[in-house]
Amino acid sequence: MSMATRTDTRSAEPHVADSHDLIRVHGARVNNLKDVSVEIPKRRLTVFTGVSGSGKSSLVFGTIAAESQRLINETYSAFVQGFMPTLGRPEVDVLEGLTTAIIVDQQRMGADPRSTVGTATDANAMLRILFSRLGQPYIGSPNAFSFNVPSVRASGAITVERGAGKTVKQTFTRTGGMCPRCEGRGTVSDIDLSQLFDDSKSITEGAITVPGYKVDGWWTVGIYVESGFLDPDKPIRDYTETELHDFLHREPTKVKVNGVNLTYEGLIPKVQKSFLSKDREAMQPHIRAFVDRAVTFTACPECDGTRLAEAARSSRIGGISIADACAMQISDLAAWIRGVDEPSVAPLLATLGQTLDSFVEIGLGYLSLDRPSGTLSGGEAQRVKMIRHLGSSLTDTTYVFDEPTTGLHPHDIQRMNGLLLRLRDKGNTVLVVEHKPETIAIADHVVDLGPGAGTAGGTVCFEGTVEGLRAGGTLTGRHLDDRATLKETVRKPTGTLEIRGATAHNLRDVDVDIPLGVLVVVTGVAGSGKSSLVHGSLPHRSGATGAGVVSIDQSAIRGSRRSNPATYTGLLDPIRKAFAKANGVKPALFSANSEGACPTCNGAGVIFTDLAMMAGVASTCEECEGKRFQAAVLDYHLGGRDISEVLAMSVTEAEEFFGAGDARTPAAHRVLGRLADVGLGYISLGQPLTTLSGGERQRLKLATQMAEKGGDRPVYVLDEPTTGLHLADVEQLLGLLDRLVDSGKSVIVVEHHQAVMAHADWIIDLGPGAGHDGGRIVFEGTPTDLVAARSTLTGEHLAAYVGA
Repeated sequence: MSMATRTDTRSAEPHVADSHDLIRVHGARVNNLKDVSVEIPKRRLTVFTGVSGSGKSSLVFGTIAAESQRLINETYSAFVQGFMPTLGRPEVDVLEGLTTAIIVDQQRMGADPRSTVGTATDANAMLRILFSRLGQPYIGSPNAFSFNVPSVRASGAITVERGAGKTVKQTFTRTGGMCPRCEGRGTVSDIDLSQLFDDSKSITEGAITVPGYKVDGWWTVGIYVESGFLDPDKPIRDYTETELHDFLHREPTKVKVNGVNLTYEGLIPKVQKSFLSKDREAMQPHIRAFVDRAVTFTACPECDGTRLAEAARSSRIGGISIADACAMQISDLAAWIRGVDEPSVAPLLATLGQTLDSFVEIGLGYLSLDRPSGTLSGGEAQRVKMIRHLGSSLTDTTYVFDEPTTGLHPHDIQRMNGLLLRLRDKGNTVLVVEHKPETIAIADHVVDLGPGAGTAGGTVCFEGTVEGLRAGGTLTGRHLDDRATLKETVRKPTGTLEIRGATAHNLRDVDVDIPLGVLVVVTGVAGSGKSSLVHGSLPHRSGATGAGVVSIDQSAIRGSRRSNPATYTGLLDPIRKAFAKANGVKPALFSANSEGACPTCNGAGVIFTDLAMMAGVASTCEECEGKRFQAAVLDYHLGGRDISEVLAMSVTEAEEFFGAGDARTPAAHRVLGRLADVGLGYISLGQPLTTLSGGERQRLKLATQMAEKGGDRPVYVLDEPTTGLHLADVEQLLGLLDRLVDSGKSVIVVEHHQAVMAHADWIIDLGPGAGHDGGRIVFEGTPTDLVAARSTLTGEHLAAYVGA
């Protein structure tokens, strides 16, 4: 009896394993974090808030998630680690209680032309197996339905080294589903030769107008001039038929130029390999402009844009081919799969049905499996990545989300909140970086960083419950219950931009007049057709009105570690010229990518040491002490500062510096003024672009585009400019939009944020639902009328927001 009592007493004591209920971070110094220490409860939903640039991502992604991934990678053998990305240990004193981290970020999905929603989520793989088992007529294995697998036929003699060894005749065939004409891309390209060369000139006179082909360039001189196939001094229009064929279409041919073996190739195959095999969205702006000018893409006439060979399209289940299934809206495809009754493939049908239902549940039922993954927005890409985790049996995992409500209508945010809570209730730790008050409100624990951005941030201002945040007096707490009010008077339009018969994607023959000279907000649930209307229909029709459209979307900025705000905005050019003029030397000396670069680190400021399978080490260059320039260059001054000191300035400091005195440079001051206007006053001019957050990158693009001439009456098209913006910064953005409109420009904003809707002069609401349930204009008018009518989902949510 006494023994039993003693056992009971022991079981009442907490087990030592249950004491690890916190993720402890002490002394985090990644990026702008200033010795941050926090304790995050496990198996709870923690939301990280703070202004853009305050250090949220540095703490969540750069410290907690990065160390978790690094520790997991270290469990593999050195051989396996050699094939994995090398991760350095974050700058932090103590990290305890970490669990496996699954990062669901907003990185755009691979924009390879052959990548689709279906291939990215394994739904296509399951469909291919289904059609290979049930499709009539039977055409082959699952590869026969894949547009990434070409058909192969081969025959010949092979020698089998067995015993005496003998030569046998062998025939090999593999049936693939790739359309031979478009090679599985769904589109074929037609090249306008007049955009490739000027036939009135010779090659040495610069006839080739393709970007990167200079008269004195290696390829032009070395290959076209020295190959012997062409006369480099003869105008192209005077070429013989043979010369023209060699110039444009010649197959790769080995040639010797000045003792070097090179491959000569016609201009058209070279352009196709250099430019057309890459995704358009991944190209630099000047290359993209050239491709848009020179190349027209049309749906492949052989496969009708389905990417699939004829045999793959001929095999059907109940009258539906795999091409038909992939083109269906996913919600319809899920219903069709439920109707397929075949016991032999029941487990496959169940798994495929669950995957498709997850799409619908997460609010992506309006997509189709053949949608190219590169066309998904950041928010859509993030939700597609979520799909594989929804049905997961894993628990005690840390899920890390980067603004999961991006691109979501208020109606859809409630559904996203439910998914986050579901992941938590399964026993997982959910960490969310978020600005939307609707998501902050459901948090179990809140960590507020700040108080400012950049060097003014990096400290924990508040840690606790949502109620505590409201009462805490921090910037986030004060603005959490902010509500914009409807405008009493709205601006009068100065004209209209007509769109007639718009049918892009799911639009249903839409006719709409977009007022000019005012702030227009286009809204509607995710997938209702907003981007199709604005990006798909507007630019093509703007020429007739004389209004130049300047479109600022959310695609990532392309740039290396050497790129920074000063190089991206063109700010460095006037600064270099001002330094050169003041000191009587060449401007190239003041470029860390040119003559002024430190010879030891080649202007990078750091020296990277590759340690094979171990994490590479970046150490500050001892020669230039991280300043990136030669010592001699730093002897030249402008207004008492050298070039490295200028690049270390914040935008606000630099605006004052170049605004008056000896350093007065109006061209630089104008660019800095635009950067300050979009709320980037805190970033330093030389900060690498790779360290900027998503919201900062978009506002940097906005500042750059504001300088471009958009015709007589420029129309700015902004795609969700509140992405990554703190509640306190939305007010500043509205002020910027007002200034743009008041200066005579037209602004069209695709947006879900109720504060921007309330501030609009005119609202165009699409819907009523997503996919084929959307694509119609359900409301046009002022925000006041929309709230009064409450006839749409947007109207209901906006009315609740303004308290009407």
